[in-house]
Amino acid sequence: MGIIINLIGVFLIVFIIWWFWIYKKQSEAQVQGSALDIIVDSGVYEPSVVHTKAGEEVTLRFIRKDSNPCSEKVLFSGIDVSADLPINIPYELTFTPEEKGEFEFACQMGMYRGKLIVE
Repeated sequence: MGIIINLIGVFLIVFIIWWFWIYKKQSEAQVQGSALDIIVDSGVYEPSVVHTKAGEEVTLRFIRKDSNPCSEKVLFSGIDVSADLPINIPYELTFTPEEKGEFEFACQMGMYRGKLIVE
């Protein structure tokens, strides 16, 4: 009986690691027009990969549907942009990426992950 409980525990640990740090549903979108909506729900950003152009102002409208405390903040690495996201209220984050490259964005714990590709 103890072996079964240990196997279940190991399975759950592996599943949690896979779900929060390895597996991420990837969807891509190009910023066009005034803003791009990004839904924050169920441990993911949707879309999770955002394409934009260097030197052009971009507005990302985050719509947080997940009450998980981890989803409260979004941090962009390499471009010094961050925001506190209210629940069920769209939050517009406007900035101008000056440099080309790929910039990760995530919650403060790194569980929710996305990528901003500046071309």
